[in-house]
Amino acid sequence: MNILIVGGSGKINFLVKSFLSKGHSVTVIENNYELCKKLSKKYKAQFVFGDGTKPYILEDAGIANTNFIIALTPRDQDNLIICQLAKTSYRVDRTLAVANDPENIALFKQFGLDIVISTTDIISSLIEQRLFTGDINNLIPIEEGRVALMEIDIGPDYPVLSKRIRNINLPEKSIISCIIRKEEAIIPNGDSQIFLNDRLIVFSLPDVQSKVLKEITGKIE
Repeated sequence: MNILIVGGSGKINFLVKSFLSKGHSVTVIENNYELCKKLSKKYKAQFVFGDGTKPYILEDAGIANTNFIIALTPRDQDNLIICQLAKTSYRVDRTLAVANDPENIALFKQFGLDIVISTTDIISSLIEQRLFTGDINNLIPIEEGRVALMEIDIGPDYPVLSKRIRNINLPEKSIISCIIRKEEAIIPNGDSQIFLNDRLIVFSLPDVQSKVLKEITGKIE
């Protein structure tokens, strides 16, 4: 896949490394010349210095052959313009834009952007959940927070310890999708039993998350 990233500054290093490791072709447009120069020596990717809202800069970056464009500038207006140009003028398959102001999410979607991410919403959600869900090893919001993935390590006083999944009273909007036991990953069924130090991979909707945690850990969050 040919991926074009516009902006991002400190995020670029990680994203470029990650995409390249997965075999994608990566081009970056960034208005920080020194950063472009530095990263071009580090990665086998194309770095273009300039303003990604300008069509000629997008064309210099090879947008005609781009499959996926990611707009990460600090200005929501610029991110919207970049993705709109990509969609309407260059027929890019997929667009992703960061909405720095959560109130702009609906506007971005109204203009036909494929994926919109609010970093403010995600960060505030994670901070709040971390404050009140100390038993979660990891929590990842999916689909802009509409689904939560939780990793829960089973402790010695948890009520689910030694129970079979069929006997665990989980809410309907949740499921234990995997059990990590030492080096083994187990796709569970109703007869699967929970043991000490198991790590449960649980999917749930946000409105039942606290009930899931109470049922598994015995604690009221």
